[in-house]
Amino acid sequence: MRLMLIGVGRLKAGPERELFERYFKRLADLARTSGISGVDLREIEEGRARRPEDRQAEESRLILASLPRGARLALLDERGAALSSTQWASEIGKARDSAAPAYALVIGGPDGLDPSLRGQAQSVLSFGAMTWPHQLVRVMAAEQLYRSLSILVGHPYHRA
Repeated sequence: MRLMLIGVGRLKAGPERELFERYFKRLADLARTSGISGVDLREIEEGRARRPEDRQAEESRLILASLPRGARLALLDERGAALSSTQWASEIGKARDSAAPAYALVIGGPDGLDPSLRGQAQSVLSFGAMTWPHQLVRVMAAEQLYRSLSILVGHPYHRA
């Protein structure tokens, strides 16, 4: 199984990108020892339509087109479930153990995610009820994916 992090928009140069890259590299390095065949980052262009609903629909089509058939789809959304790191690791482990080709975590754009995409997702997760800047969400997602794999392999990074 591959881990995919799909984000609408581009992460610009700066301290957030440097921190993201640090955790993403750790994630890629740990993936090899945890039954994950690799990690991918896909940046989806922001929609160009005038109406937010049309932008969301356009972005949703691009997100779905980037997924391999049978991928497990997880969305980040402030209305999603707030899982513990251990619970999320368990979800990723179950996807891996069920031979899913990919586990794709999606971060929406400024307008959020299309409701139809929520309907197709196997899980909708939240980093809390607050709205977070896109740059920080990418960092937190990379760190939590790394933490999840460290939990799955018994690496001492996660001490709870």
